[in-house]
Amino acid sequence: MSPSFPRVPPRCREPPASLSWRQPGRSGSRRLRAPMRRPAVLFTVPIMDLTKNFVKAKRPCTNGFRWFLRHYENGGNYQELLDALVKAGRVDDACWLLSQFGPTDAVLEIDALDADAVVFAGTIAVRGSVDVDTVLRAGRAVHVGGSVRAGRTIVAGEEIVAGAQIRSDGTLQAGGDIKAGWGIEAHGDVTGGGDIRAAWDLLSEGAVTLSGNAFAGQDLAAQGSIQCGKSLHAGGNIDGADCVRADNGILAGGTIRCAAHLEAGWGIRAGQGIIAEGAIRVGESLQAGEEILAGPGYGIYAGLNVRVDVWETSARVCAIQKPDGLMSGWWSGAGPG
Repeated sequence: MSPSFPRVPPRCREPPASLSWRQPGRSGSRRLRAPMRRPAVLFTVPIMDLTKNFVKAKRPCTNGFRWFLRHYENGGNYQELLDALVKAGRVDDACWLLSQFGPTDAVLEIDALDADAVVFAGTIAVRGSVDVDTVLRAGRAVHVGGSVRAGRTIVAGEEIVAGAQIRSDGTLQAGGDIKAGWGIEAHGDVTGGGDIRAAWDLLSEGAVTLSGNAFAGQDLAAQGSIQCGKSLHAGGNIDGADCVRADNGILAGGTIRCAAHLEAGWGIRAGQGIIAEGAIRVGESLQAGEEILAGPGYGIYAGLNVRVDVWETSARVCAIQKPDGLMSGWWSGAGPG
């Protein structure tokens, strides 16, 4: 049975030497330093104690459970245990523990955050910027007024919102929305349980998988597949190194390029060309300011989700010239569809 977490106001100890912070009531920023940089963020939130039997019931790895018995034989506070694991360099164990016991309602509020790793069970709220060498993980949301950077991964159980840039040198994952006032960049997969919105570019060296909408004010590019549960919209180009698919529509101000199949449940519209190395399949209309081109041996299908007798209005195909391999849809010629 999962533990219940009562709503208890968080109680935080003095920030450790690995953090940049500002003391209340002072205008300047005070940087605390230790002889060696600490690898942990130590914030105590009196939520609940985890007993030996409670942790054992989750079937931890042998090595991790031995560490727990050596340091917390009589059990320990949930957040204190997460802090201790991170401090000991056992960041993966801290992430496992958070996955097993879930989030809390605690809120960590700070002016700026600079650390080797952060695993916090509640919401992280930073008025300035965040710079983490490895893992930044929150059981609930991450709210940052400035930029966010992590050297390995950024994970939040709920939303990730930043006033400036979001950058992960590994993966980027949120259970809710991901929003950046500037751009979003990840060297691994980007996964979101809601919408993703970048005022500038949205760039991923892995796949982009979203339950909601994707919007980039400029270019949207991925070295893997792009999968959207709703619509996909970029002010510039859309470039996918694998399949590109949206359950609703796809809209780009520039060119849409896809290294495999290109699909939309509604329609696709591009200010310039629509180019795929596989098939192009849309439920309604297909419109391009330049050419529409499918891969060798593949077809172009419009109007798959509407009746044939309404193709002239709901399954129009428009480009500078009639595309080869047009298998379905109403060819409307060049010009606005």
